[in-house]
Formats: sequence, structure tokens, C-alpha cells
Amino acid sequence: MYRDRLASLLNSVKDGSVSPEAAMKDLENLPFEDLGFANIDHHRSLRKGFPEVIFCQNKTCEQVVAIFDSLIDEGNVLATRASEDMFEAVQGKYPEAEVNVAARTIVHRHAQAPPQNENTILVVTAGTSDIPVAEEAVVTADVMGNTTETLFDVGVAGIHRLFGNKEKLDAANVLIVVAGMDGALPAVVGGLVDRPVIAVPTSVGYGASFQGVAPLLTMMNACAPGVVAVNIDNGFGAGYFASIING
Repeated sequence: MYRDRLASLLNSVKDGSVSPEAAMKDLENLPFEDLGFANIDHHRSLRKGFPEVIFCQNKTCEQVVAIFDSLIDEGNVLATRASEDMFEAVQGKYPEAEVNVAARTIVHRHAQAPPQNENTILVVTAGTSDIPVAEEAVVTADVMGNTTETLFDVGVAGIHRLFGNKEKLDAANVLIVVAGMDGALPAVVGGLVDRPVIAVPTSVGYGASFQGVAPLLTMMNACAPGVVAVNIDNGFGAGYFASIING
């Protein structure tokens, strides 16, 4: 933290030369901590409502642990796309950290984290193979303070499985629908509910699915209104966006 600049700002508020509102605006861009390999944005929660999230891919275990050290006092800490070595490294220092192997996430919960939002985010998958991406969305939404439920393997190949859970669809405040292959399920769900539907294409499928490009295009061309799409395999982005809507 830039102590001198912060002290100067607070003194300016004290003597009346800067308004509290102007000071708050300035604080939105302060401070960040330079770790040499990363600049940790300690005021992300002030601007965005949640601390900076650690994207672990291509980082070393030592880097991930160092970022955890920097964020640990700010609130719930979330790391995504973590490896098994990273699970072990973080839990070696923070045994209470929660690991979700399927989602590839690590969560450290702060003792003073706010209570969960009672409005439900429902995460739906077309198939069992889509669950890892769905779990990333579940973990993200949960750690951001939301109540989450899941409905797995109800894709269009057996659409009666979805219709048999209509009450669960209707009870949700926001729905995240995860699908690979043809990517048709989000549009079907969007035609059944009056709530926002966040579509997540996965890279699951045979060659012509082009590792998720085909379902992504299907979702972007959904006929049902109220459906938006995030990037391929981006369960984190869907969970974060759902949390913003649900809040």
C-alpha cells in the first residue's frame, strides 16, 4: 500500500480540502502490491464487490501461494484452473483451504465473509461430461455469497429429464446452462423460464464441434430471448456474472 499517498489523502479529507466522495473515487484505484511477478489489486473488492481472483494456469506453485498470502486477509479467496501440485502447495500452508478437483478450484473462506444470498442460482448441464465446467461456475457463485443448486445431465437427447424438473427451473433466480455437442440446451431452457439464462459452451464433443466453437455459435444464435453466452469452458465467467445479477 502506498502509505504516504494514502496518509496525504486522509489528511486532505480531514482538513476539508478533499470531499469524502472524491477520496472514495481516488481510493477505487488504490492500492496495488508489487510482488515482482504480479501486481495484486487490493481494492478490487471496492470496485467490483469481490477480491481479485487467482487464475493459476501457467503460474508456478510458489507464485500461487504468494498471491494467496497477499489476499488472505481481504475476504474469500478464489483460485481457478489450479493443478494438483497447487492444491498440495496451498493446503500445505492453509490446511483449511477447500479444493474442488473437478472444478480445479481452491477456496479459502474468510471468517467474516457475508451471509449467503437466499436467491438461488441454478447450474444445469446437458451431460455428465459438462460437469467440470459447471462445477467451476458453482464454486465461483458460492464463494461470492450465493445459494447454488445443480441439475446435471438433462440435455436434449432426453428432453423429458429437463421437463421433469420444471419446478426447479422456475424456482431459480438466475440459471447457468452448460452444454457441449450441439449446445442446444440453453435456448430450450430460455424458452421455458422468465429469468436470465447464462449459456456456457464446453469443448466436449466430436470433431465437428470444433472444441466448443459449434455450441458457442449455437448459443449466440439462440432464438429464445433472455439468453447470453460466455466463452468456451468459462464456468468462472458465468458464475461471476450470475452473482452480479443475483445480488
